[in-house]
Amino acid sequence: MNELFKEHIFSVSDLTERLKEVLEGLFRNITVEGELFDFRPASSGHWYFQLHDKEASIQGVMFKSKSWQVPFIPKDGDRVTVTGSVSVYAKRGNYQIICETMKLSGEGDLLALVEARKREFANLGYFDSERKRPLPPYPKKIGVITSPTGAAVRDILQVLKRRNPTIDVVVLPAAVQGVGAAEEIAAQIERANRLKIGDLLIVGRGGGSLEDLMPFSEKVVIEAIIASELVVVSAVGHEIDWALSDYAADLRAPTPSAAAELVAPLLDDILATYRGKIEIMGHLLSRRIDKVKGQMSLFTKERMGEFFRRKLEQAHLRSDDNRREIERTLAEKLRLAKTKRQSLLSQLEVLSPLSVLKRGYSIVTTKEGGAIVSHSNQLSVGQGITLKFAQGGAEALIEEIKDEESE
Repeated sequence: MNELFKEHIFSVSDLTERLKEVLEGLFRNITVEGELFDFRPASSGHWYFQLHDKEASIQGVMFKSKSWQVPFIPKDGDRVTVTGSVSVYAKRGNYQIICETMKLSGEGDLLALVEARKREFANLGYFDSERKRPLPPYPKKIGVITSPTGAAVRDILQVLKRRNPTIDVVVLPAAVQGVGAAEEIAAQIERANRLKIGDLLIVGRGGGSLEDLMPFSEKVVIEAIIASELVVVSAVGHEIDWALSDYAADLRAPTPSAAAELVAPLLDDILATYRGKIEIMGHLLSRRIDKVKGQMSLFTKERMGEFFRRKLEQAHLRSDDNRREIERTLAEKLRLAKTKRQSLLSQLEVLSPLSVLKRGYSIVTTKEGGAIVSHSNQLSVGQGITLKFAQGGAEALIEEIKDEESE
């Protein structure tokens, strides 16, 4: 090869084009592992970053059409494995890898991340048993937060319809894996609480890898579950699967179908319970009626006569007591009236003109007209007057008139 091109002079464009053909032809659909560095998500949804190890680095790009499918939010320092193809950018003479997929390197690293979050949330008290609330015994409406097209929602709806078709079910659709899934799940939990949708919530999805289930271990979802006023049942994956939502929720169901079984009592069982209660109430009522009948049977003609005689005697006694009380009250009122009358007579006696006359005074009136005389200027010589004493009276003629100055 060296001899073939020994005498050949390449232009920059020619050499770059040859390299582009070779590199892009040989390195298609390859897998590369490295550590993320200079991770820059663009507003367009494209991701730009560097992959490096101890010895080298390579530029990487992932376009929006692929980035939204990544089940976690990458950050600098994450060790990841990407698949893609090498692309040469001729104008700059550099190359990069255009990525189709990205995942954290190894389940071990992902599990370590989840375990670290688990310890963090446990220290905050998010998983304490004291937080757990019981399921509503007879829910009327249930909210289901999951993918609207997955097998999980079909399983839940089928089980709920079989067990109790009277329960209303509201499906709140959300992505359950990929970028943005955790935010959608959290938003639907918040919405269900804000609008009071249902008596409880089932949050979950079908089975998958630890990477697929990562949205249910994200902080935003855990905090939404903790803040929920509605009871939350976590139903993530199959029996062997788990996510941090299982620990934060009020109840963990091993599968979505099992969640529906747990939250919805059988309609036949509910009806049987009510029939049993009605039967018990009927028995209690019958016993009560029998007891009353037994008590009424004790009231024979003789017993009834004795009963009413006692009642009549008691009425007579109360009547006598009332009569005596009335007589006592009237006597007291009569005594008070007599006392008041005597007091008034005494006052009249003091104020009566006759009392004044008894003390030696008399009343002088004109003989004609009977006007009371209180001053000498009311009289004239030769005028007839009448004198009224305490007992009896007299008539007289005026011979002389004296005023106060002549006395």
